[in-house]
Amino acid sequence: MKLPGLLAALAAALLSAGGALAEDDAKVIRIGFPGVGADSRPYGHSTVIPYARAREILEKEFASDGIEVTWTFFRGAGPALNEATAAGQFDFFLLGDLPAIVGRANGLKHRFIFATGRNDPIYLAVPEGSDIETVEDVKGRKVALFKGTNLQNATDRILERHGLSERDVRFVNLDANSAVAALTSGNVDAVFGGQEYLALAEKGVVKIAYTTKDDDPTLGRNSSFLVTDAFAEANPGLTQRVVTTLIEAAALITKDENRDEAFDAWTLSGFPKSTFEANFDGVRLSQILNPLIDDYVVARYTEQVAAAKAYGLLRNDVDIEGWFDRTYLDVALKELRLEHFWSKRGANGETIEVGTNDASAAPTTSTGG
Repeated sequence: MKLPGLLAALAAALLSAGGALAEDDAKVIRIGFPGVGADSRPYGHSTVIPYARAREILEKEFASDGIEVTWTFFRGAGPALNEATAAGQFDFFLLGDLPAIVGRANGLKHRFIFATGRNDPIYLAVPEGSDIETVEDVKGRKVALFKGTNLQNATDRILERHGLSERDVRFVNLDANSAVAALTSGNVDAVFGGQEYLALAEKGVVKIAYTTKDDDPTLGRNSSFLVTDAFAEANPGLTQRVVTTLIEAAALITKDENRDEAFDAWTLSGFPKSTFEANFDGVRLSQILNPLIDDYVVARYTEQVAAAKAYGLLRNDVDIEGWFDRTYLDVALKELRLEHFWSKRGANGETIEVGTNDASAAPTTSTGG
């Protein structure tokens, strides 16, 4: 980053920390990720965070400062990452909407600093030859679901839209890798999950009976990038550099001409490129990987809080009003001249402003991107 821009970013970050004169003396930046790749590989996919991991973007940014960047990937996903965060093991982390909300409700001190994923599709996968053809057909069946993750809340909403509830299904709590094994071995009748099942469908091992891509677009999953209050307050300048570096990377891979670069990097997770091509078929990466904290994002998280409470997933009330901290994102967008790069959406998905990155496409409310 150029010196004038860095100084401006640092000044803004200092203001966001209440004007305190922090030392920014951290020597390690610790990042957590809720999940693992195929065969427990320490890589992820489908957002800018695992892209940065694959290309060592943050490591290169801080190398000359002698600052180490460490990554921890959790097979236990969001619930396990929340436990580690409560133990003070991380500075930054990606989380899906439900575990992030649960963590905040349980008193974890962190800030939502930019969105990483919007309406990532959900798939209902069943064995090839299964008589399950619709969501309604899972009634009374044994179905794998990774509870405590953003998949649970979204799945509850899918069931509700199709006249069912969790009580109508015999859910088995399994992580993503275990669910794949259970489905292919016949130990469960179906599984709600992500794009990891597309590769199996391509091989004819399973079939996709349903996807949110063809249903109400608000039924997909959402994710965010968060920083602990402790790190942000002690290291406002480093926090700003992390955000600016990641937003620059997000701008790179959400350009249509760079889709292959994103897909190629994500293959380090162990999933083939064809998985990402299928998952994002007909969808611009800029629609899913839009980092803006706009009215659309706030509305989705507000809905998720209400839904999680209704489903009995929250023990405590949670107020998200002061959770969204746009300070670092706003500085990054200005520094990188990306203030109008991504489209802004209203609470119901309506286009408020078409970003220059999406200007060649007709405005749409179908993806909430």
